Amino acid sequence: MRVNMGDKIENKNINNLEIKKINRTNIYQLLRNNSGLAKQDIVNNLHLCLPTISQNINELQSEGLVEIAGSIGNTGGRRAKAYGIIKDARTAIGLDITKNHVAVVAIDLTGSIIECVRTRKKYERTDEYYQYIGNLVNTLIEKANLNREQILGVGIGIPGLVTQDHQTVFFGEILNFTNATCSEFSKYIPYKTALFNDANAASFAEIWASKEITNAFYIMLSNNIGGSIVINNQIYAGEHLRSGEVGHLKLVPNGKQCYCGQKGCVDSYCAATVLSSATDGNLESFFSLLKIGDKEASRLWDEYLDYLAITVNNLHMLFDCKVILGGYVGEYMGDYMEEFRERAKKLNSFVDNADYLMGCTYKTEAIAAGAALNFISDFVNSI
Repeated sequence: MRVNMGDKIENKNINNLEIKKINRTNIYQLLRNNSGLAKQDIVNNLHLCLPTISQNINELQSEGLVEIAGSIGNTGGRRAKAYGIIKDARTAIGLDITKNHVAVVAIDLTGSIIECVRTRKKYERTDEYYQYIGNLVNTLIEKANLNREQILGVGIGIPGLVTQDHQTVFFGEILNFTNATCSEFSKYIPYKTALFNDANAASFAEIWASKEITNAFYIMLSNNIGGSIVINNQIYAGEHLRSGEVGHLKLVPNGKQCYCGQKGCVDSYCAATVLSSATDGNLESFFSLLKIGDKEASRLWDEYLDYLAITVNNLHMLFDCKVILGGYVGEYMGDYMEEFRERAKKLNSFVDNADYLMGCTYKTEAIAAGAALNFISDFVNSI
């Protein structure tokens, strides 16, 4: 058998390029997560030789991605230069479209929110509405003083199911916008755009922010209930892109009517509107009443937690992983988490605890942030 030396050389070159790419990505990621590292710190962390570190640092500096962030050392000798990423070397924008509101955020390369604008605007599938959100994006860019050439894209979080290419809504009963397209939403947005299911977007933000999460179920307790399954740090979409729809699990046989057409769904008992309906749609007012011991608020909350405990216990029995409580109600759960764990643990068939329950990291604008972070993640992984 003859060995083609040309193929061997080509394969070697490919392997060398792959190794160089991996080293470059690892160095950048280390600096992104740990700003202010000297070259020797990077050597110690990644076990690479100093010349390799120096070459990559120089290249990243020349591309405007890394900068000198100070110096390290206090022994009387020359202080070592410390390096960090330039956080706003690239940015991304995220939108959260709901029935009555629009939120837009700008995100930097660390995932931090640079600027946020939230406004009340009823969704309508009209040119006027799409022009409105285009103007809102432009307002945010000007307010945050973003470099337009460094904007990676605009992610649009919506309460609907979207196709794998993130371009079409194939189920949109909440806003009655099935078959709406990304090109509709982005008609007045002059950047790369993509549509994301709201719960998946919020879940992505949690994965980004909580590096210790490997497997989890994110339940979005907003005006509608959504869910997202995370397996090995990746969102599991399902064979038909309908995974995680916990809002439409049957909770009460022949119970309350759900917008999906069925009865007794989780959505009808655990949506934030179950609580906010008692205070003219203002969830903050509901929790204010709850804090001062209002009897009706306490009764509603007690009933709500019972239904939610059944729901999360079912999720834990199925997936045996962390369950993250997010969405509008998730923002307030911190003060009530121990009480809620007590309810949930009584339903656990195997252990006497509910330590699997977690509060969300992104308390506000998780959907918009997660939609934007998809563009940030793609860019960071391409370095």
